Amino acid sequence: MKLDSFLQAQGIAFEKHHHARSYTAQGLAHEEHVSGYLVAKPVVVIGAAGPAMCVLAAPKHLDLKRAAGVLNESEVRLATETELGNLCPDCDLGAEPPIGALFGMRTVMDEGLQEDEFIIMQAGTHTEAVKVRRADWERACAPQIAPIALD
Repeated sequence: MKLDSFLQAQGIAFEKHHHARSYTAQGLAHEEHVSGYLVAKPVVVIGAAGPAMCVLAAPKHLDLKRAAGVLNESEVRLATETELGNLCPDCDLGAEPPIGALFGMRTVMDEGLQEDEFIIMQAGTHTEAVKVRRADWERACAPQIAPIALD
């Protein structure tokens, strides 16, 4: 299911923006003229129980040990590009929206994202972004909230 259809089905208002090609979350922030702390970056991890989507602000890095603990796993690793392609077949590689439910994954959100009213995310391509109210995004993906970013 595409992001637009998913958000519409959830009754979530959003703005869709087109921008110059961007391959990183920080690049998206630059194209959208916002702080990287407003851009929700997905990081897919794989554990014994399967994949999960960890979501954090663009400038942050995922703490794999913390993520494993939150997911009740002994350890997790980053998904490979091949795994990402298989898990998110409708998306450009690296442009996955940070909504695990779209792809049958659990979502874990870093607590630092709770500070802002809106978030911006890739919309499945390297040239489109979506802006949504953070509270609506949380309602759509029902994330577990935990400190998973490195300080």
